[in-house]
Amino acid sequence: MADDARDPERDRLTGRLSRFAKVGAGLSGAAVSYGANRMFGGDEADARNAKALKAALGGLKGPLMKAAQMFATVPDLLPPEFAKELAELQTNAPAMGWPFVRRRMAAELGADWQSRFASFEHEAAAAASLGQVHRATTHDDRALAVKLQYPDMQSAVESDLGQLRALIALIKRMDGALDPSEAIVEIGDRLREELDYAREAKLMAVYANFFADRADIRTPSPVLELSTGRLLSMTWLDGQGLLAFKTAPQAVRDRIAALLFEAWWSPMTHLGIIHGDPHLGNYTFAGEGAAHLNLLDFGCIRIFSPKFVAGVVRLYRGLANDDRAEQVEAYRSWGFQGLSDPLVDALNVWARFIYGPLLDDRVRTVADDVPPGEYGRREAFKVRQALKAVGGVTIPREFVFMDRAAIGLGAAFLHLGASHNWKQLFEASLEGFSEEAVAARQAEALAAVGL
Repeated sequence: MADDARDPERDRLTGRLSRFAKVGAGLSGAAVSYGANRMFGGDEADARNAKALKAALGGLKGPLMKAAQMFATVPDLLPPEFAKELAELQTNAPAMGWPFVRRRMAAELGADWQSRFASFEHEAAAAASLGQVHRATTHDDRALAVKLQYPDMQSAVESDLGQLRALIALIKRMDGALDPSEAIVEIGDRLREELDYAREAKLMAVYANFFADRADIRTPSPVLELSTGRLLSMTWLDGQGLLAFKTAPQAVRDRIAALLFEAWWSPMTHLGIIHGDPHLGNYTFAGEGAAHLNLLDFGCIRIFSPKFVAGVVRLYRGLANDDRAEQVEAYRSWGFQGLSDPLVDALNVWARFIYGPLLDDRVRTVADDVPPGEYGRREAFKVRQALKAVGGVTIPREFVFMDRAAIGLGAAFLHLGASHNWKQLFEASLEGFSEEAVAARQAEALAAVGL
């Protein structure tokens, strides 16, 4: 890895200023539209504001677009019109061309970088908001996925987060039910981690170690001699995306759902670690009848305090037993403040929605026959109205990615129409659970990879 003192892409003032100007121009246009829509009012003002904001962000690669997508996936964090528009921002933005690839690879591996690969495809296999992936092969015939970070992302993170705070302040003027200021801090920290490819390689190893005895859940292996802080080479895992199985036999779809459930929740309840980005591009399935799951991306991994994980289990049990004291203590352990009875009632509406399938000891779909387009809308509306009545609430930072993962997985299960006794699956993941055991296993798992 390059010495940071000589790193031309480290977070620097000139990079921030350049990014600030580029992003600010778009957001200024959105702000002008906001003012006009407020002035002329009408029932469609929120929708017009949301479309202006989407237009301002849609042409940008980088952190602001990714952060907006993150906010959009947490139900009820934004007004529904904004969430709808931001959710449609393209994750697979057009890839950067071969001149960028040549420069990035030479900067990371040296001018003779091409000689270190048997082949390297010019066209990107996938592109997202922070980087893109190319297929390659090694001289010993290993197929690789080579992940390249876009230029100046460190400066972009710091500039974009500053402007995101201003953007959220604008939205809060319209709807103050939820205060996402702590969520912005959380998303900022996770974005900074996501730019550290050396860290991602270590977290890939954490998951490989955890699932080492499972032939049905696979992870790529990092190729460290072809990796740096902004370049991550790993073994390529062939597979098909989840949507390819929407019409598969019910047994296959149920198997896929069980694999997804275990891949996300078992590391959470055993190690206090969760994959914070369960969108459809981060896993594939291979083998006859989707015999195994490939986990593909480890940039957005959230490591929780064992106390927080204990709160997840405490709330589950508090809801199952209708134990108010346990519910309050769970919310307190997560960082919620001012837990009055009306606030706890409001939080419980959402908690019973999220935990609902886990509390129901029977085979069912996640939505339990509610149409996917309506799933959660009623609960989200009730929560927002209740929170407005109590003066709003600040979302604790650790809550953001746990909630996001739960919603992302729920969406995958809805796509599949999968049916399970979700309570039994969750109870199985809790075998041997205690806060102390999670702390010990987490420390051991992280130490094993140098984290």
